[in-house]
Formats: sequence, structure tokens, C-alpha cells
Amino acid sequence: MPTETVHERAMQSLLIWVGRLAGIAGVLVVVAAVVERLLGVYRLGGLGVGTILEAGMASILIGCLGYLAALAERKQS
Repeated sequence: MPTETVHERAMQSLLIWVGRLAGIAGVLVVVAAVVERLLGVYRLGGLGVGTILEAGMASILIGCLGYLAALAERKQS
């Protein structure tokens, strides 16, 4: 029966929290970009709203990859 070390549990926790934070931040950025676009704003902070939308989607992807890495690192029982 495999046991996890303290470092493995810490890495699992880190990957999960990175996934959560990146995912939440990405969703907030996407929602902000969509709301601004629906209000008729094409540029926000010197950037195009489409660019901000893509940045939010990239953040969501990083969140997904964090969760995937945490799942891949789990020991099989």
C-alpha cells in the first residue's frame, strides 16, 4: 500500500489551489469581457475586449491543467 510523503501532499495541494485560483480568475475576466462587449465597449484599458476574453480563456485553461496535473500525480490504490 503506497504512502504519500509530505512533499507529495504539498504538491497536490499546490496544484489544486493553482487550478482553483486560475480558474476563478479566468471566469471573472471572461465575464467582465463579455459584459463590456455587451455594453458596446470595444477597448478596455488599452486592450481590445477580444484580447481580454482570450486572456480569460487562457487562465481557465491553466486552471484545468492544474487540476489535470494533480490527478495525474495521485497514487493508484
